[in-house]
Amino acid sequence: MKKLPVGVEFFTRVIENNYYYVDKTGLIRDLLNSGTTVTLFTRPRRFGKSLNMDMLKTFFQIDTDISLFDGLEISKEKELCGKYQGKFPVISISLKDIIGKTYDDALKGMSAVINRLMRKHQYLLYDNKLSEVDKSILKPFFEWDLPEHVQSESLVILSEMLYKYYGRKIIIIIDEYDVPLDKAYQKGYYDDMVSFIRLLFSKALKTNDYLELAVLTGCLRVSRESIFTGLNNFEVRTVSDNKFSEYFGFTNKEVGDMLEYYGLSDKYSLFKKWYNGYRFGSTEVYCPWDIINQCKSLYDDKNAAMKPYWINSSGNSIVKNIIKNGSGRTKSQLEALVHGDSIKQEIIQELTYPDLNDTSNEMVNLWSILYTTGYLTDACAPLGDIHTLIIPNLEVYKIYEKQILPLYKEKVVKSSTQWEQFCMAVAEGNALKMEELINWFLFSQVSIRDTYYRKDIKENFYHGFLLQTLSINDLWYVRSNIESGTGYPDILVEDEKAKKGWVFELKYAEDKEKSGEQDKKLVQACNEAIQQIKDNDYTAILKKDGMETIYISGVAFCRKKCKIICEQEK
Repeated sequence: MKKLPVGVEFFTRVIENNYYYVDKTGLIRDLLNSGTTVTLFTRPRRFGKSLNMDMLKTFFQIDTDISLFDGLEISKEKELCGKYQGKFPVISISLKDIIGKTYDDALKGMSAVINRLMRKHQYLLYDNKLSEVDKSILKPFFEWDLPEHVQSESLVILSEMLYKYYGRKIIIIIDEYDVPLDKAYQKGYYDDMVSFIRLLFSKALKTNDYLELAVLTGCLRVSRESIFTGLNNFEVRTVSDNKFSEYFGFTNKEVGDMLEYYGLSDKYSLFKKWYNGYRFGSTEVYCPWDIINQCKSLYDDKNAAMKPYWINSSGNSIVKNIIKNGSGRTKSQLEALVHGDSIKQEIIQELTYPDLNDTSNEMVNLWSILYTTGYLTDACAPLGDIHTLIIPNLEVYKIYEKQILPLYKEKVVKSSTQWEQFCMAVAEGNALKMEELINWFLFSQVSIRDTYYRKDIKENFYHGFLLQTLSINDLWYVRSNIESGTGYPDILVEDEKAKKGWVFELKYAEDKEKSGEQDKKLVQACNEAIQQIKDNDYTAILKKDGMETIYISGVAFCRKKCKIICEQEK
């Protein structure tokens, strides 16, 4: 069996070490056929940008091992391969580690990147193909601590020298171009970094007579700062574009093929629920980082739980800050998203983090940032700049859940009388009173829209809401989705002092126009939940823990309506 390439971003290593490779080499064909000199791909983090850029470098660079591409999609393009494969000097750098606390620190980091790049081409200094004058121009770029003005010339000077050495124009690949800008914004030296990047890119991409092709990647398109000013043959491919949409992220078929290869086809629905939901152009895609990590986890242990990976691969401060500082309208719309609703918003692709401080256009900037960085996606094809936005999947939903549900907890605590009555009703197994108070909480504290988009998101919201409400009581031991009997009950509660235990199983009842039909659906859902508890012996762990009185409750929700059926186990 092929190994799974967890964290492997080098194409050569993937192929030579027999890792499982999802073939994205069609990107080479489409890129060359586009006829564009400079292309920027903007995608959220962890969607395969770095591996794709290394694949491009490996294909184009002189003296490449052509056999690495045998059997892959691009190998079918005989004419293109004959003209371009292994024919070009390539300058390839990643800016993902330019993360200094100050501008001087960042320049030192950039100097190290340039130094490593130059050392790969030190043969230029020892061959007679370059004149002594050219060598004297090149030598200063091999110093470790390069001044700012020298750094800004590095890519264009190296391009010239490589052209003179090989007699071929140059391909430039720049991965994660906007990371230095993001870090600079966070640390307070954004304007200095913008000026530097603008000068570096202008010389390398605009006034470079030796450039054949350039490809850049990043999360955001930066244009207001005029970093790319004057580039005539420049194209940006964002998550909204159909062109190239299938090359970043895994498609449904690619995920299905991978799961089949590793004998995990029975887990497909779980993968779809947790990690699917992104829409790039008209293509549904999964985050590769999630798929590869979870596939490896399940291959090692068939009973491994589904886990979030994308949300744990870096900080999620952007969501926290929005929830903390957002306006009332912002929070209301975030609530709607958490409830499974979609919202319609104007999206501007040309944004950077400083635009979040522009209070004159706060709403547009906010949703645009969340959209371009992968915290929201399209529910359907946009109409111009107006997008129908949803939370992509269960994994991303949990980011919002962790930040938003505590707000509801605070609201419930403030309603002290009602909450005390709710605790008493739970203790007595009084279904009607629990139902009455949950309905009151939903009606008075939760903003729920009349339109919905995804049932699995709605179920998780209500689960989280009830879990937060029960967890307020410090005397109760509250757990969620732990193994008991032959399954995983939604919520288990124990009162060790009173020797009482509760099992809550939640269902979402589909919305019906007629209230009578809706009431029947709620009751039916409660009864199904009760039967599920019995069939799977969900009370087993409560009995093991010594609970003498046990209540089982089926809880059904629809919008702001709750129905509870409660039984005391005999």
